[in-house]
Amino acid sequence: MIDNNHADIHAPHPAPPRALRYLMPAILAMGLVVLVSNIAVQYPVSDALVGGVLPLSDWLTWGAFTYPLAFLVTDLTNRLFGVQAARRVVYVGFACGVVLSIIFADLRIAAASGTAFLIAQLLGVTVFDKLREMTWWKAPLISSLCGSILDTALFFSLAFAGTGLPWVTWALGDVAAKLIIAGCALAPFRLISVWAAGKLTQAPPPGHAA
Repeated sequence: MIDNNHADIHAPHPAPPRALRYLMPAILAMGLVVLVSNIAVQYPVSDALVGGVLPLSDWLTWGAFTYPLAFLVTDLTNRLFGVQAARRVVYVGFACGVVLSIIFADLRIAAASGTAFLIAQLLGVTVFDKLREMTWWKAPLISSLCGSILDTALFFSLAFAGTGLPWVTWALGDVAAKLIIAGCALAPFRLISVWAAGKLTQAPPPGHAA
C-alpha cells in the first residue's frame, strides 16, 4: 500500500535506470515540449477568446500553456530514476529542443530558450532532489515554481528585450499561468508516478530471459 503522506514511491535516492529505453519517453517528450513551446511563444493569445473584454494578447502567449509540461517530465524522471537520470534527460532534451527550434523557430528565441531552459531545469532538478523526502507534493510543486520563475525571467528578457513587444507583461502572465499549471499538474504527477513505479517493479532486469 502506498502512503500518500510519505515523500517518495521508491527509496530516497532511486538507482539509475537499467537501460536507456527507460529514459527515451522522457527524452522525446522533453524535446517535443521545447520545440512546441518555442513556436507557441511567438503567438500571443487572441483577445477575441474573451470577446475583446481583456487584452490577453498583452499578457499571454500560447507558450505559457505548453512549457510547464517540461517540469512535469523532469519531476517524473527524478522521482522514478533519481537526480542523475533527470539531469541526463534535461541535457539530451535541451540539445534536441535547441536544434529543432533553430530549424523551426526564430534564432534569438531558440538561443534564449536554450539558456533559460538549461539553467531553470537544472535548478528544478536540484530543488526536487533536496525535497524528495518530504510529503510527495512538495518536491514537484516547489521545484516547478522555482524553475518556472527563473525560466520566465531569463527567457523573456533574452528573447524580447528591446524589440518593442510587451515582454514584461508577457512574462508576468507567463509566470501566473505556470504557477496555476504547476498546481494542476500535481494530480497527473501522482497518478503517473504510481503507475510507472508499479510497471518498473514488475519489469525484468536487462538480459533476463522470460
